[in-house]
Amino acid sequence: MSQQLVAGVDSSTQSCKVTIRDTATGAVVREGRASHPDGTSVDPRHWWDALGTAVADAGGLADVGAVAIAGQQHGMVAVDADGRVVRDALLWNDVRSADAAAQMVAELGQEAWVARTGLVPVASFTGTKLRWLRDAEPENAGRVAAVALPHDWLSWRLRGYGPADESPLGPDLDALATDGSDASGTAYWDPVRREYDAELFESALGRPMRVAGATGSADSVVVPRVVLPDEAMGTLTADVQLPNDAVAPSGLLVGAGLGDNAGAALGLGLGPGDVAVSLGTSGTVFGVTDAEVRDPSGTVAGFADGSGSRLPIVTTLNAARVLEVIGGLLGVDHDALGELALQAPAGADGLVLVPYFVGERTPNRPDATASLLGMTPGTTDRAHLARAAVEGMLCALADGLAAVEGTGVTVERLLLIGGAARNEAVRVVAAQVFGRDVLVPEPGEYVAAGAAKQAAWVLTGSLPAWETATTVVAGDPHPEVLEQYRAAAR
Repeated sequence: MSQQLVAGVDSSTQSCKVTIRDTATGAVVREGRASHPDGTSVDPRHWWDALGTAVADAGGLADVGAVAIAGQQHGMVAVDADGRVVRDALLWNDVRSADAAAQMVAELGQEAWVARTGLVPVASFTGTKLRWLRDAEPENAGRVAAVALPHDWLSWRLRGYGPADESPLGPDLDALATDGSDASGTAYWDPVRREYDAELFESALGRPMRVAGATGSADSVVVPRVVLPDEAMGTLTADVQLPNDAVAPSGLLVGAGLGDNAGAALGLGLGPGDVAVSLGTSGTVFGVTDAEVRDPSGTVAGFADGSGSRLPIVTTLNAARVLEVIGGLLGVDHDALGELALQAPAGADGLVLVPYFVGERTPNRPDATASLLGMTPGTTDRAHLARAAVEGMLCALADGLAAVEGTGVTVERLLLIGGAARNEAVRVVAAQVFGRDVLVPEPGEYVAAGAAKQAAWVLTGSLPAWETATTVVAGDPHPEVLEQYRAAAR
């Protein structure tokens, strides 16, 4: 039997990664990547260009049977009736809609938001960005014919849709589709009933919505239809030309795709009892559960996952960026910063970094700044500052883990993933701060792996069980580290 191949895409804040894998084993056959521009608002055309470059870098899709795209969540991609993007997409880490979020919570009440969407609006979520657009840019708001998320829009373009002069199938907005994991981060979709809340959408943008393929009023705004995790968005009926001479071939199946954290959960094979701490630019704590998750405090968002279960999640704006900022101050890279950190004792002799460098999402403090406390002649040196940076990053996520556990999610296995998890000091300190064994999977692009796994599911009809090797870092409880951080962060 010839080898079947599938492709998974991770279109993240910083870059686009493409992994081509063997359907049967999950073995990586080849990979490619391309960078995205910096910033909290980006022209989506850069994502499309990067996808073409990454596909070409990965050797193309000519021998691939199916593809799925995982992407950064919450980004607002507003499209007009001609299929053109109305304005730069506001990304998850753009906090200009903080006031809009506060208004929306005040209008409905925190408990009602949790009951209807599983979350409490903060600046990250798409709905708050629509409210900001309505109030700050009414002319642009009036031009909006459809609202998509980054992975929705990329999948739509990959299938051949878009502006008439750029795509073979033109601006068919009714072809827009998404999945439950990404829709559940909009603040106008209920992950329990698995359907949109039209009233909440209209209260955000000031325009009625209709689901792609359904009927609606002439002034309604299209939102993507939500497809099941094992359902294909469609099959390419002709070759689609991507940037950089890359081609999506006729006959290629395009899976539903999913949000990045759901992609990582699927790529890791997480199940009930598993919780992951992800250390990218931002930080996340998420687990998989079959139980309904509604946190009245709004700290934990009750998202859907990529397999039909729930994905309770806590997100911080500051994770690996903390190491980048302090490493830049000290003039060292991540590895050297880790070496310095291990030269100072647990707790850094009382030096505490509260790392709200770009505000914070959890806790919801969009206007906060970072603070360094406990400076003495004995603690104001390179090693102590490096240690405080690593501990501050992880303590913020330890609070997230406690919040996830507070919803009833059990933690039988704690996994540490993301680029910063490769740092030895981060692993050592994680075992101290979390106070339990930490499993570190072998380095890999797990969001892209999850997308590839979904593509395999669509292609073969069953979700594959690809194995992931892990290294165990034994728990070394140092509760005083978290206690002093919490006292400083109050």
